[in-house]
Amino acid sequence: MADTTQAPVAAQEEHAHRDPATVIIPPQDDVMIPVQTRSERPRSFDPADFGTPTGREVNWLHTPLKTVSPLFEQAAGDGGVIHEVTSGEQFLDQSLPVGVAPRGEFFVPEDLPSAVAWQSATEARFVRIPREEIVEEPITIRITGQGADRRADDHIVIEAAEHSKAVVVLRHSGSAQYAQNVEIIVRDGADLTVVSVQHWDDDAVHTASHQARVDNDARLRHFVVTFGGSLVRVNPNLELAGAGAVGEGYGLSFADAGQHFESQVFLFHKGPHTTGDVLYKGALQGASAHSVWIGDVLIGPDATGTNSYEANRNLVLTNGARADSIPNLEIETGDILGAGHASATGRFDDEQLFYLQARGISEEEARRLVVVGFLAEIVQKLNLPDLEAELSAAIDRELAEGAQ
Repeated sequence: MADTTQAPVAAQEEHAHRDPATVIIPPQDDVMIPVQTRSERPRSFDPADFGTPTGREVNWLHTPLKTVSPLFEQAAGDGGVIHEVTSGEQFLDQSLPVGVAPRGEFFVPEDLPSAVAWQSATEARFVRIPREEIVEEPITIRITGQGADRRADDHIVIEAAEHSKAVVVLRHSGSAQYAQNVEIIVRDGADLTVVSVQHWDDDAVHTASHQARVDNDARLRHFVVTFGGSLVRVNPNLELAGAGAVGEGYGLSFADAGQHFESQVFLFHKGPHTTGDVLYKGALQGASAHSVWIGDVLIGPDATGTNSYEANRNLVLTNGARADSIPNLEIETGDILGAGHASATGRFDDEQLFYLQARGISEEEARRLVVVGFLAEIVQKLNLPDLEAELSAAIDRELAEGAQ
């Protein structure tokens, strides 16, 4: 059986020599040092190094710990979810146990559920796009939960070899208590799009750590789309390691009563002349609907010529809904093209509604048009017509249910 207690030796040696922004910080005297910045968070393959979250930690401050606590322990068995490759099966390579590259090439868990999933998922599913391969149709993996009381830990590795181009879609549905790691490697000159769609049943709990490295002149477009689940927490970490690397992170969510949707985004400009763009948009309706977005951008000392921007926009449709939005920016070199961040949360624009109603449009239809127009910017960035139509229909359903 594969050893699941440590990372590959090569990976361990690399992490030991990484710059302070990505170094593993072990606990001291069994007490974690409180940190405020994403770059200083502890990282480890051993769940014991994290301890049980108390809710005072900066990365757990806004998360309902009682709901997520089942993911602090390893899953018993492997029946919590079922995987099905519905298109692009030829790109599913052999599974990767711990210690077999490229698993663990740069991935290091940042929180307890991720470390638990690393230990428990002894075999990682491996999607590999060969060198110079241009994949016309999306590679689609359906992940279906088998019940709200079923636990599952998972690890997926996606590698786009040099100068390849592909779209990989991860579709989540059903219900489960599911901890997931997704490791994304975009080699020199490759162009990869990864879309994670969470359309769980209302009682599902899902935490995910998506860590990506983008090499020289490569591009990653990363989407997080969440409509269903009791608690869904997908945290993308994009490292623009190579010269000329481009990283784009986009998010779309629609939270209903009692749902908690969260994304903690980290964009690390490590190499020179890198470009980053982050835009997350969310709509909320119903009592106790809650969204959390924390956006961290780090421009490292060697990231000269960087151009980076991050923004979060939220539209609150009813009383009782809440959106927490926290942008952060660290700059360690003065030689950049530009860097900025923005955050805004608000209700309907009364002037927009008045304008539409004055032209004979009913209030209900006017509200629908405002919401659809607000979220459409992210939907259209997908450039996947079938998925765009599906998500537009999902937005309409959410609005119709909220109006009942």
